Amino acid sequence: MSANLSASGPPPGEAAAAFSLLDRRIASRAARDALVKLNPRQLARNPVIFVTEIVALLTTVLGVRELFQPAGAQPAFALAIAAWLWLTVLFATFAEAMAEGRGRARAESLRRARNETLAKRVPNPDDPALFGTVSSTELRVGDVVLVETNDLIPLDGEIIRGIASINESAITGESAPVIREAGGDRSAVTGGTQVVSDSLLVRITAASGNTFIDRMIALVEGASRAKTPNEIALDILLAGLTIIFLIAVATLVGFAHYSGTVLSVPVLAALLVTLIPTTIGGLLSAIGIAGMDRLVRFNVVATSGRAVEAAGDVDTLLLDKTGTITFGNRMAAAFHPVPGIEAGQLARAAAMASVGDETPEGRSVHVLARERHDVVTTAPDGAVPVPFSANTRLSGLDAGDSTWRKGAVDSLLAAIGEARPPAAFTQSVEKVARSGGTPLAVSEDGRLLGVIELKDVVKPGIRDRFAALRRMGIRTVMVTGDNRVTAAAIAGEAGVDDFIAEATPQDKLGYIRAAQAEGRLVAMCGDGTNDAPALAQADVGVAMQTGTQAAREAANMVDLDSDPTKLIEIVEIGKQLLITRGALTTFSIANDIAKYFAILPAIFVVAYPGLSALNVMRLSTPQSAILSAVIFNALVIIALVPLALRGVRFKAVSAASLLRRNLLIYGLGGIVVPFVGIKLIDLILTALHIFT
Repeated sequence: MSANLSASGPPPGEAAAAFSLLDRRIASRAARDALVKLNPRQLARNPVIFVTEIVALLTTVLGVRELFQPAGAQPAFALAIAAWLWLTVLFATFAEAMAEGRGRARAESLRRARNETLAKRVPNPDDPALFGTVSSTELRVGDVVLVETNDLIPLDGEIIRGIASINESAITGESAPVIREAGGDRSAVTGGTQVVSDSLLVRITAASGNTFIDRMIALVEGASRAKTPNEIALDILLAGLTIIFLIAVATLVGFAHYSGTVLSVPVLAALLVTLIPTTIGGLLSAIGIAGMDRLVRFNVVATSGRAVEAAGDVDTLLLDKTGTITFGNRMAAAFHPVPGIEAGQLARAAAMASVGDETPEGRSVHVLARERHDVVTTAPDGAVPVPFSANTRLSGLDAGDSTWRKGAVDSLLAAIGEARPPAAFTQSVEKVARSGGTPLAVSEDGRLLGVIELKDVVKPGIRDRFAALRRMGIRTVMVTGDNRVTAAAIAGEAGVDDFIAEATPQDKLGYIRAAQAEGRLVAMCGDGTNDAPALAQADVGVAMQTGTQAAREAANMVDLDSDPTKLIEIVEIGKQLLITRGALTTFSIANDIAKYFAILPAIFVVAYPGLSALNVMRLSTPQSAILSAVIFNALVIIALVPLALRGVRFKAVSAASLLRRNLLIYGLGGIVVPFVGIKLIDLILTALHIFT
């Protein structure tokens, strides 16, 4: 068997921190990949940069031809224009290669977990001792394998027998082992993880090459990234603008001839490339890849770029109460006896009913009974614990003729035949529920004794986060199995906009469909098989890595940390992606204005001297003006690569405020920066006596 995977490399979260924007290995690999991406077949996917490459090639050919022309030709100017047009294309491909390189580097730790392993294939699950050792690549969907202590799980699967502790650090980065068992919502296992103790029978659910890790690697590296609807729409817009400017530049030849001006091909090439939106055209793909990369840094894997983009447009969040809004560990906080029953008697009965309950909730009952009433209990000889059942919603202990029970109020009252409980009991139940706690009724030998108050604490700061989401126009909905009174109390304390109490899978699905019918985009998280329909229906469905295979397949995102609160960060990352794309599109279109003032006067100033008034930058010569604009057009792409990869900083503000901020920073900045940049380049060219 292979070595322990926990030492095989940094987990995704740690790897993310290690890859800076200036990582030499990534940059050097990206430089090589940028040259490969000059292949016209690859560039054809990006119409703006493809046109730039064709124009660069044409200008190069004409510049080389002018080298052999008689005196009067200007090969140096043509070749200088061609060189900077090639650099424009190269910088655009470099931006995409950098984004892919960062994803490729983060995938290395995942690839180590994908190494071929040996598997113990079991022909007959009823007799697991008889197995044959085969390579993991020979396994097929439906095969059953035996994995024992220190064995690697060969491929993704579902546990059909057994319970074991599993080290998932190769996938999640979390060093603490987790428990996986058959028959529940934690029965899915991932290939490449390691069994720490005990043994399991696992049915393979994904063939080699199609496992969860394989899909993660392909998505993180960008190999499987399909363009999102917004990207496609923006591509169409950019292609349309390119065609319009191509026609406009072509018609200038006729106007120039009419006015007695001769326009050379290098000048027309420079004009075309500076007019078309090359900045956003060169950065668009990198922005999309970087958006998925930012999710990976949060240990979230999206199955498509569409999911990341949809997260940015979400306006309704369905959040589970337990573990998301509250800490999830309900603890016994108080005992409320009925009249005629001592608090100590209730505490002892509650502790006896919790003898077989090893949950944190059950252990907290023993702690409270000991600390408040000095009650320490042990199970009598021959006692039989009664485990909790979802059907009865009760648990307890049987010892001969004695019985102790605790559980949901209505279920326990029905079990002991108490149709009319004391008024004080009902008041205690309502008081606990109104405070946001959960009441558990307790009985001994069929007699009602009182109520255990369980408290689930709302996480600090969660109210402020919901307020920030509300300012962004996002509606938050808490989903809980608690009764309406308890749910209302928790919802009020947490500050959510709405809640679904006593929720069933059908309730979640119905709510999502109703919200979508109103035109809303809905996000939710889940981990169980019963969550799969709602996860599939939601626009953004986030499955927990610890959840079932059905949940992970239904969702379009998987959280490797299994942290339901991650849904809030996912929405913020999606919005950052959209904000970044919008900001750089605004900048790209705005900076064309300065290029008009640089190139158009330079082209027609001889025929129309009055155009010299438009030379507000006072550029030294027409040739210097044209070359300065082309150089700036290339350099601005490489200057914006870090911003495209890192993303524009996200703030929880309204859409109107965001628009004003974009126009002020990237709109106004897109106008001012090129004026300054082109003038500085012109001054440098003048100082070096280049085309002056």
